Amino acid sequence: MEIANEIAGILLQIKAIKLSPQKPFTWASGMRSPIYCDNRSILSHPGSRDHVVEALVRQSAAFAPFTAVAGVATAGIPHGILLADRLRLPFVYVRDKPKSHGRQNLIEGELAEGATVLVVEDLISTGGSSLKAVEALREAGATISGVLAIFNYGFPETAHAFQTAECPLATLSNYDALLKKALDMGYISDAEKALLTDWKHDPRGWEERFTSGHSAVK
Repeated sequence: MEIANEIAGILLQIKAIKLSPQKPFTWASGMRSPIYCDNRSILSHPGSRDHVVEALVRQSAAFAPFTAVAGVATAGIPHGILLADRLRLPFVYVRDKPKSHGRQNLIEGELAEGATVLVVEDLISTGGSSLKAVEALREAGATISGVLAIFNYGFPETAHAFQTAECPLATLSNYDALLKKALDMGYISDAEKALLTDWKHDPRGWEERFTSGHSAVK
């Protein structure tokens, strides 16, 4: 929990996470959300970047032993490279689809035969992209020690998907820790925290209620 609170504070301070209960963001999926997380911002802040990499190193010990690190394209690539460099391990990354030219690779880099791989992702929402990468690595003959990410929205269906795939998941921070830290730091009010909590429990229903005007904080 200490790491979760620390990382949540860092993400808020550098504005990698933006909370906007009154004016929701629209995700690439089309879903409207009161939160937007862009962990690529970490890369532009050396001090914060060091803290996050050190946290990844500490958390990765739970997945040991593994012989390589794989990043999920594209946002998981830089964090995976930083972790692999600290651990002095080989690194590969997994595309969301094969290249349309050349060797048409799905996995870039040299994946040793029989490798045991820790997969690194920046953000877990539904978990779809991470589990797609896990499947590709398994098809290539790798054993997956697990997926390690920076932030997790904590949707129940996501946990179920990882369990079904028999793939352990760990994240440095999560939505509940973020809301607590945001309230402690004065980023949000109690009423806004309630609204944000409501979204996590039922994102689609929250969107419908917000659109109809029933969720607005007075």
